[in-house]
Amino acid sequence: MAIGSKGLSPADLDAMDDERLAEELSKAKTELFNLRFASATGQLEDHGRMKAVRRDIARIYTIVRERELGIRTAPSTQEEDAK
Repeated sequence: MAIGSKGLSPADLDAMDDERLAEELSKAKTELFNLRFASATGQLEDHGRMKAVRRDIARIYTIVRERELGIRTAPSTQEEDAK
C-alpha cells in the first residue's frame, strides 16, 4: 500500500482543478507544520503521519509541475465544455 492520505492518490489529484490542488497543498503544509511543532514539544504520537504528509505535498507538486510542462492536462470544467 502506498504511503499517503486517503483521497490524495495520483488519480484523485489528477481529477482536481488547479484551485483545489492549491487548497489541498495549503492544508497539507499546515498539517506538516503542526506535526513538526508537536514533534518538537514531544507530543507527537504518530511519527509515520509526517512521512505521509510530506509525500502528499510531493505528489501535489508533481501534478502541478506536470501540468505546467504539458505532461498532464487539467480536468475540463463544465463551463468550458458548454462553449
